[in-house]
Amino acid sequence: MTEAVFDRRALLAATGLMSLASALPAAAQPAAPVAFSPQPLPFDPKGVPGLSEKLLTSHHDNNYASAVKRLGSIRADIGKLDFATAPNFAINGLKREELIAWNSMILHELYFAGLAAPAAPSAGLAQAIERDFGGHDRWAGEFSAMGKALGGGSGWVLLTYSRHDGRLVNTWASDHTQTLADGAPILALDMYEHAYAMDYGAKAAGYVDAFMKAMTWAEANRRFATATHA
Repeated sequence: MTEAVFDRRALLAATGLMSLASALPAAAQPAAPVAFSPQPLPFDPKGVPGLSEKLLTSHHDNNYASAVKRLGSIRADIGKLDFATAPNFAINGLKREELIAWNSMILHELYFAGLAAPAAPSAGLAQAIERDFGGHDRWAGEFSAMGKALGGGSGWVLLTYSRHDGRLVNTWASDHTQTLADGAPILALDMYEHAYAMDYGAKAAGYVDAFMKAMTWAEANRRFATATHA
């Protein structure tokens, strides 16, 4: 009788432990790997004025898609690290490359979204541009000039909403790691040579002018509303 009671108690204890384990929050369980897949172009590459189908598909398939695949590989390598014993150079190197690839993926998706179906700034975004830049033309002049200033080099021009300051600002980046802390980018201009050399050679200014004519505000409107909870 005593042995039966003991077995029953052991069974109940084991069952309770299993129930407790299943009730642990997701954060206590091993994290599932994040899957990254390239998104298709959100527009017909034949229909963007000033930018050729060949340029846009090459940019998407070779630069953007490669960044997405690279990010997946880097994340897989990070998942294999024993952070208690891994050398500093391995941790630093992988986390640096992760940031570069992750931002490259995100900014390229934002860039391509800015060339999708035509749309004007929403009322809220238009008002914010007027407030923070003194008008649309003033914003466009600054944004365009920043892109042309990066010509011959590389980087990004980003229209960003600063949550810290509650305002819009054009930000400059010479690579994928330079973003405004607590900023939400809502429009991106890619100034790496792969974005324009096939069509414009070294004439980066011509590419910037073409982008400014072809760009659309649909995704910027959505991101601005999300960032400002409008």
